[in-house]
Order: sequence, then structure tokens, then C-alpha cells
Amino acid sequence: MRKILVTSALPYANGPIHLGHLVEYIQTDIWVRAMKSLGHQVTYVCADDAHGTAIMLKAEVNGVTPEEQIADVKASHEKDFAGFLIDFDNYYSTHSPENEHYSQLIYNRLYENGHISHKAVEQLYDPEKGLFLADRFVKGECPKCGAKDQYGDNCEVCGTTYNATELKNPYSTLSGATPVLKSSIHYFFNLPNFSEFLQNWTRKEGRLQTSIANKLQEWFDAGLANWDISRDAPYFGFKIPNTPANEPDKYFYVWLDAPVGYMASFKNLCDQQGANLGLNFDEYWSKENHNNTEIYHFIGKDIVYFHALFWPAMLEGAGFRTPTAINAHGFLTVNGEKMSKSRGTFIKADTYLQNLDPEYLRYYFASKLSASVEDINLDLEDFMQKVNSDLVGKVVNIASRCAGFIHKNHGSKLALTISEPALVQQIIDAGEDIAAAYEAREFSKAMRLIMACADKANEYIDDKKPWALNKIEGQQAEVQAVCTVALNIFRQLVVYLAPVLPLMCEKARIFLNVDSLDFDSRHALLVGHTINAFTPLMQRVDKDKVAAMVDSSKEDLNKQPAIANQPATGQSGASNTKAAASEQPTGDTALIGIDDFAKVTMTVAKVLACTNVEGADKLLQFTLDVGETDAQGNVKTRNVFSGIAKFYNPEQLVGKTVVCVTNLAPRKMKFGISEGMILSAEKAGQLTVVTLDDHIPAGATLA
Repeated sequence: MRKILVTSALPYANGPIHLGHLVEYIQTDIWVRAMKSLGHQVTYVCADDAHGTAIMLKAEVNGVTPEEQIADVKASHEKDFAGFLIDFDNYYSTHSPENEHYSQLIYNRLYENGHISHKAVEQLYDPEKGLFLADRFVKGECPKCGAKDQYGDNCEVCGTTYNATELKNPYSTLSGATPVLKSSIHYFFNLPNFSEFLQNWTRKEGRLQTSIANKLQEWFDAGLANWDISRDAPYFGFKIPNTPANEPDKYFYVWLDAPVGYMASFKNLCDQQGANLGLNFDEYWSKENHNNTEIYHFIGKDIVYFHALFWPAMLEGAGFRTPTAINAHGFLTVNGEKMSKSRGTFIKADTYLQNLDPEYLRYYFASKLSASVEDINLDLEDFMQKVNSDLVGKVVNIASRCAGFIHKNHGSKLALTISEPALVQQIIDAGEDIAAAYEAREFSKAMRLIMACADKANEYIDDKKPWALNKIEGQQAEVQAVCTVALNIFRQLVVYLAPVLPLMCEKARIFLNVDSLDFDSRHALLVGHTINAFTPLMQRVDKDKVAAMVDSSKEDLNKQPAIANQPATGQSGASNTKAAASEQPTGDTALIGIDDFAKVTMTVAKVLACTNVEGADKLLQFTLDVGETDAQGNVKTRNVFSGIAKFYNPEQLVGKTVVCVTNLAPRKMKFGISEGMILSAEKAGQLTVVTLDDHIPAGATLA
């Protein structure tokens, strides 16, 4: 028996859980349940990530204290997780005495070991709000191309990265005030001290996915930098003790104490129930005494930097053990696109639960998830078809087709022997590969193997036709034998599906009248065994309820969030579309009238030339004939930049007939002036240039 501690990333305590988050928690919960079913001692802990400026400001807007804000959100999160059958052994908060203790302990040890430094840092300061502004709370004009309303870290127009202090005409997104430059002492964790350790740590086989380890190598190649771990008051978090410059009002940056929340949640569980559960904190986290325990983190790919560099370095520098492995996953799209409020595909957990069975989603995600970091797509049509076909049409159908014959004609008792032992043994043997797939987090493979077993059972039933045999006098024993084989296979399928579908499988356990659904129980054959009356185990997905869920998810796009442009800063990013996704619509605009549409001039254009842009990997430069001439009657071309270099080689577009918006104001970019916009269609992140029949003349307008 292995002793395993498992965590998921901590959801940020400033908004509700949505389906993007649930990719991670469902994945983790399935793995935990599977490992428990295989006989291991597995403990699953998590917590709300409860600190930071964003929460302080959200509480201010809501007219409550930060403590009240995080308590309300925590209750909401716990309700949503319970609704999706996420079975935490402990769900806690980073705003806890245990987290404060271990955050300060780790910091003090790092300080004593020479891994903390400090220096004066100049930052933009909001004189109205009385606080320093993180990059996401500052906007202004790009220092390179002059584009307006760009955030304080990079320009979305020309792609340039910069410091917030370089913005022209900056303003605070919190108050609109013009920020001032102000100096403050900041404290840093000297991450470069651990460069050699981390390069070895990240390359240990099985610790990280290969693609993640390769990505981290880019940061090693660029050179690790000291990590700013402090924030100035006002700030909702823990004060930093023992500051070298003796400054009393310095706080830990949320990303320092957030991963410590894993330790704190586990410590809280050990203190409350450790004696009953056989848990000892030091046995898992001590650097010297952890040889018989394992720790696994499940996270989104967007927070790998914190978990695979900062976190293990902090633990190593403070004398604690490091994680056994970190398992990263991709993001969620819905119907092939980013989640969108206007399309009704930005679906909150609570909205889903008001309309649909949580086990539908658990199964669908399981059928898509693997050990890779690839994004997964929730296609709502495919979702309905797969659940109805696999779970209702294949698995539940086995029991519903056979239970009645046993109940009515045989006193609910199965036959005394298995008439097809080779078939049943084949399904039992498949459990080895299914168990291995679960442990390797290859859930989609496990679901394929399980459904292949279900197909064999249904093929067997179709071949034997118990409903026809039941009409023939003297064939009742054969009907009992056939149904006994089928229901034994059904029992094994239920064992295999229990980590994914705990509620449905518990109903099946009661129907089958068995004590256990752990993996070993599949070997025990049900012969001469009495089953209970069959009741429906799962209903088909109702298309109208899916439509109702989508309609309920649609929101008024004109309604702005209370704090505009305020992304979450906590761990929960990953599974979730990033930044302000929990607060703002993505991918859509409000409805417009015909007069607004008529303002846009779309002109047929011929591509005379197309080239790559040196120094801009995303851009192609076009020379277009849009039907304009100069005073002498010569063709007057337009220069247009388009960010489609990822999807086309320049020679593919030369000579094409395209559509150009020609009444856009010219935009000055780093590489020149762009005098229009070429229309492209977007689907699942793929851009395709809109092209027309070559016989349409340049200068024609679309009506």
C-alpha cells in the first residue's frame, strides 16, 4: 500500500467555479478514487487561495471585510465541488493560522540560509486609491507603437513587452487617476541560487511531463531571475517577519503563501483527524523521513512556472521535501471556441447543476483527458451523443435488459455457475490494463477499454437473445444463464467506472447486492447470488436541458463588472481561461444596428506582394491593390500588417483576392503604418483568410 498526498491548484476566492476549473478537479478526483480503489492510502486536500489585492478590492466594492468576502466564496466553492462529487479529505483556506506559520517558517529559513535579498523598486502608485499598482491595474499608450489602452506589461497591437513605468500617459484602471512614480523596498527570493538544483530536479524521469520540462528549459537558458515576494500595504495577506530593512508593513506576495496552502491544509487535517486516519505531517513533508510517502500536484499549464521552479526551490531552501510529481493539464474550450458569456458557453458550475447530472460531465471529461497538456474541447452535441450512447445505451442497457428476467422468473437469483467463463475472464483480465491507464492518468484510454468490454457484453446478449429464449418453453434455465453472464460483466464494468461515476455505481452496487466496488472485487463471481430489484440508474441527456443551460449562461454584455479589468491572481488560472475570464465576456460584442454596420467599408483587394516581417514572428506585410489610383491614374497600393504568419507562408497569399476593411484609421506600428485590416475567419484558434473569386475586381465593395 502506497501513502499518497494529492492536491489540486487552489481556486481564487473572488469568483464562482466554472467548467474550466472543473477540468482539473474532476481529473484529480478520478485519479484519487482510482488509486484508492487499487488499495492505496490516498489523501486529497485543497483550499481557497484567499489573499491579494484583487480580493481586497472586491470586498471593498461588495461592502464587506476581506474575511467576509473569502468566507462567502469558500462556501460557494465547497457547494459547487460537492455538487460535482469532488471528494476532498480537507478543503481549507490560505487565510489560516497554519498557512501563516509555514509561510513565515519557510521565509525565515530562506532568510537565514542567505536566499533573501532586498532593494529599492520604483513602481506606479495610485494617489487616489493609496496603493501601488500591479501591471494589470495600469493602462496607457504603448511606448513603441503608441497604441492606446494597453496594459502595463505588453502591447496587444505590436507585441512589445515593457515595464509599466514605460507606458505613455498611464492611468489607473481602479480610479482613472494618473499614477505617480514612487520608490519602495522590496524583498526577493534569490531563485538563481537554485538553478543547478532545479535543472536536475525538473529532468528527473516521471516528475514532469516532457513538454513541460522542455518549456522550463527555456527559462534556464534565459537565466533565472530573483523573484519579488513582497507587496506594500494596503494588502490582504500575511506580514513578512524579520525584514532586512526593518520595514513593518510588508506583506507576502500571494504566490508565496498560496502553494504553502497545500502544507497548511494537510497540517490542519492531521491536527483534526490524523490519529484516526493514520496521518503524520512530518512523514509526508520532512526532508529526512518521507521515503515511504508521495506527493502529487495537479495544476493547469499556465501556472507551471510557480509550481515547478519557485515552489520546489522554496521547499529545498527551507529544508522540506519536494513533490514526487507535478501533473499539468490544458485548458477547456466549448464547441471549439473560448468560453463566451454571450454564446452561453461560459458555464458556471451552479448553472450546470441546475440543469444536468454532474456525472455526465465527469464521464465526458474522462473520455477526453490524457496525461498530456493538450487542451480539451467540450462539444455539446458530442457530449449528448457520447453520454447517451456509452453510459445509457451500452453500460446501463446491460442491466436493464437482463434484470427483469432474473427478478420475475428466478426469484432474483442468478445461476449457480458461469456458462461462459472465458468471456467473463476476458473482462476481468481487462482490468489490469484499465487500472494501469487510470494510474497513468490516461483516462480516455481507460474509457475506451471499458466501452470495449461493454460492447462484448451487448454483443453476447444480442447473440443469445434472452427475450426470445424466454418465450420458448423449457429455456428458462438458459435465460438465467445468459443473464448471469451479462450481469457479472455489468458488475465488472461498474467496478471500472466507479472512480468516474461514483453515484451511478453506488446505485448499481445496491442493485447487485454486493459489498464492494474496489478493483479486487471484480474477481469475485456472482453465482447463486440474489440481486435486488432494478431501478433506472441514469437518464439520457435531455437536449432541451442542455439548451436551457446555455440560455441560463447568457448574460447582458453591456453589464460591466464592478471592478473592471481585474484578473484573478491566484492559483486557479489554469483550468480556466485566464485573467478576467471570470468577470468579463470573451469573444463577443454587443448587438449593433444596421447603421453601425453600414459604417464599415469592406473592399475587394488583390494581394500584389506578401512578405514576412523581420523582428515580428506573428506578422505578415501585405501590399494590396484596393482599386485606388493617384492623380496620374496609377495604382495606389495600401500597406497592411496582419498577424497570420503562424498560419500562412507569404507565397501562399500572393495573387489572392481578399477582403480589406479600408475605412479604418491608419495605425502606426513599430514596423510601419498599417492602412487597413484583412478579414480572416477564426475557428478553434485557427485563422483562415477570407478569399473571393479572382474575377471580382479590386475596389468592389461588399454590400
